[in-house]
Amino acid sequence: MNVIYILWLRQLKRYYRSKPRIIGALGQPLLFLFALGFGFGPVFQRAGEGNYLEFLVPGIIAMTVLFTSMFNGIEIIWDRQFGFLKETLVAPVSRVNIMLGRTLGGATVAVFQGIIVLGISFLIGFRVSNPVMLLSALVFMFLIAILFTALGTAIASVLEDMQGFQLIMNFMIMPLFFLSGALFPLNDLPAAVATIVHINPLSYGVDGLRGVLIGQFQMGVWLDLGVLSISSFILVIIGAYMFSKIQI
Repeated sequence: MNVIYILWLRQLKRYYRSKPRIIGALGQPLLFLFALGFGFGPVFQRAGEGNYLEFLVPGIIAMTVLFTSMFNGIEIIWDRQFGFLKETLVAPVSRVNIMLGRTLGGATVAVFQGIIVLGISFLIGFRVSNPVMLLSALVFMFLIAILFTALGTAIASVLEDMQGFQLIMNFMIMPLFFLSGALFPLNDLPAAVATIVHINPLSYGVDGLRGVLIGQFQMGVWLDLGVLSISSFILVIIGAYMFSKIQI
């Protein structure tokens, strides 16, 4: 447990010391939030769907958590290239504990980024339907973060160069995001698109966040929690296995 705590704390220190990284990670979410939220807002409202900014914010928070979580894996490649990973792996501790510490640290950082985006959303007019449900929103953010941090760790464990990791991440992240219902309602979708959306685990994170923040569930809170919890558990196991097979 000490190893998990130390690695968790190390991830938080890295995050705190890297202020350009914090600001840079907010660029794309804020662009989507302002450009789409205010640009498509009138169209969305004329279509009778209500306030688009309120609909969009949960999806952008999920996107922030997704991006930050997945790219946390690049630190494994970075540490491998500069020798820190070797020093960690040769220590007389379980590699599973090392992986869990890094995953919890990366997930915590991703949740912090999501909280920042949520705070900015309040400044531009977003309002929650029930302030008590903000704690539930943190639960969904954390589950999303654990799921995709573990996925990023699993992928980074089998790669050795950062360029390859970034290409794979970009190839995966954009479909996960755009086919999650973050930007559009899930009603009346073509059958093929609807199938992909329901297979995508991020869809349940977006729906859960949207439900607890503005009261609009399309799949149901228990289904959202169940799918995210099971997916996170499976990905943590896969990530731990892949991390344990790293050659140094």
